[in-house]
Amino acid sequence: QVQLVESGGGLVQAGDSLRLSCAASGRTFSSYAMGWFRQAPGKEREFVAAINWAGAVRYYADSVKGRFTISRDNAKNTVFLQMNSLKPEDTAVYYCAAASSIGDVRSTPDYWGQGTQVTVSS
Repeated sequence: QVQLVESGGGLVQAGDSLRLSCAASGRTFSSYAMGWFRQAPGKEREFVAAINWAGAVRYYADSVKGRFTISRDNAKNTVFLQMNSLKPEDTAVYYCAAASSIGDVRSTPDYWGQGTQVTVSS
């Protein structure tokens, strides 16, 4: 069982940066692939980024490639999402997710956090 708690969301202006954190419970965090998803009002939840257990493999949605960076610190049971050059269309609730493989975390995560709101004003 893994529990995920996101933090770091907030209200920023277009062009600003934010770093989201996701703290995971459990001693097996380092064995999980981790991901970030987001859901804007009236839209379906969408994949944002994923990272494998070692941090060696990363995937990004085309909409965030070059602006967002996913990373992890296995010693601190934490995964991060550094978001730069934010745009109003990045406004959404951002969710952390975990699964046994990077393929699964992109499609059918086993665990979800509660989400953190990111609002980007123009």
